[in-house]
Amino acid sequence: MAFLIGCPNCGERNVYEFQFGGELVVRPKPDATTSEWTKYFYVRRNVAGDQREWWYHKLGCRKWFVALRDTNTNKVHETSWPHEALS
Repeated sequence: MAFLIGCPNCGERNVYEFQFGGELVVRPKPDATTSEWTKYFYVRRNVAGDQREWWYHKLGCRKWFVALRDTNTNKVHETSWPHEALS
């Protein structure tokens, strides 16, 4: 299903220009437990609704950014650079 994503650098483009990078999760500290690292690598919320996700503009500016997307409708509500989304 095609939809539009607004790259923070290039503007709105067809989803086929991008590569999905998965749900946005916070990386554990280097001294985290095995359980925390396992959760980081393998456990996802997989929500039905709004979810923050990584996207890569592979056919455009070649930059990673974060999008808030409704997983039910694929409507992208907002996009931002990683430092803005993680602060």
